[in-house]
Amino acid sequence: MKQDKNMQNVEFMVEGDVNLTSARGNWIRENVDEEIKQLLEKDAQYFIHQSMSTPCLDVLGDCKGSYIESISGKRYLDFHGNNVHQIGFSHPKLVGRLTEQLQNLTFSTRRYTNEVAINFAEKIISITPKDLDKILLTPNGSSAIGIALKLARAVTKKHKIVSFWDSFHGASLDAISVGGESVFKEHMGPMMPGVEHIPPPITYRGIFEGNESKALEYLEYVLSKDNQIGAFLAETIRNTDVQVPSKQFWKEARDLCTRYGVLLILDEIPIALGRTGKWFAFEHYGIEPDILCLGKGLGGGIIPQAAVITKSEYDVFEHISLGHYTHEKSPLGCMAGLTVLKIIEEEGLLEKVKQDEAFMKKELQKLHRKYSLIGDVRGSGLLWGIELVTNRVTKEKATNETEEIMYECLKKGLSFKVSKGNVLQLSPALTISKEELQHGLEILNEAFLKINTIA
Repeated sequence: MKQDKNMQNVEFMVEGDVNLTSARGNWIRENVDEEIKQLLEKDAQYFIHQSMSTPCLDVLGDCKGSYIESISGKRYLDFHGNNVHQIGFSHPKLVGRLTEQLQNLTFSTRRYTNEVAINFAEKIISITPKDLDKILLTPNGSSAIGIALKLARAVTKKHKIVSFWDSFHGASLDAISVGGESVFKEHMGPMMPGVEHIPPPITYRGIFEGNESKALEYLEYVLSKDNQIGAFLAETIRNTDVQVPSKQFWKEARDLCTRYGVLLILDEIPIALGRTGKWFAFEHYGIEPDILCLGKGLGGGIIPQAAVITKSEYDVFEHISLGHYTHEKSPLGCMAGLTVLKIIEEEGLLEKVKQDEAFMKKELQKLHRKYSLIGDVRGSGLLWGIELVTNRVTKEKATNETEEIMYECLKKGLSFKVSKGNVLQLSPALTISKEELQHGLEILNEAFLKINTIA
């Protein structure tokens, strides 16, 4: 038991790719100059410390396209981007449109609307399924989840909700209550009541490993036993460690929701807008949600912007404040969202991602065959997970090796997210060039080669 507890602690330390082990100290000593060290010390002095945000690894001075750049001039290909960089960083067209907007309407007071917000709503509704035709805007994803939860309660008159263990739906108290990542619940005391967590469908590892029918059986069992459940909230594809359910799973899950009168809320905050090669990940599965949550990349990596989209038949609660946030119809946020959608269309990014997916799949499978450290490779579009294990049979998590590879890649100029302690999550800008993509994978290969675990 002691060994298991230590392993769990290590997993929490590297969760989210920022850690508290000695490796970070070595990184600071060997890879950053004195000016940056002083700034990092000030950052640690003034900002509240929290998991996944502190301590920091470097000090950024610029970001453009697929790259982030330190004030010392060190450039990193960013395969992380907090999932906001569908159109890359500082896209010139978006910067231009926002600069233009700053010369005109910069804020929209409540009870007034503005043309930019209306145009944005019209545009985004034009790309959703025809039944999803009503929208509410909010500044961030956690707020979008909160709105969806309130709307579901109002529609169904039921307060309970089902969600998956290990899912992530935001960092506010209501969002971590419905979320399933235990690191967010530590020291938080009682969560929001009425949440039922169930094991997720996972193809590699987990109690239902490779057996989605058991996950569906569990979901149906819970729905059949509790008639106070009004909604099922899930990530269509789990973003953090890239879990990709089958088409059959989502078809049957959608049918179960319909059969038991439960609303299906899909959280596509990090994975929509072309990340999987379609506007929305649910399009791959031939299903439609009752409520859809969007965010992150919707603001183009410059302005926070999120949205909740639902059906006209649920737009019957004028007497309820579902989410009247201060920046609800922000002209800047709406201009960002409108421009992002147009850039994705104009630059043909959906088709490009499909081509990049084939390339990524081929190259990552090569790495899988080459290195015994890689237990599994999985992904969709430009979202990929590489799970590292010390033994492919026992599947023990290779947390130490994961950390070594992360820092080796950082030295060579590649940044990505680490999830669950042993999963490299690769999520580059959708605008990334073939040469940049190839370069990133070459850095990854060099890091694995240095660890020296040839299959």
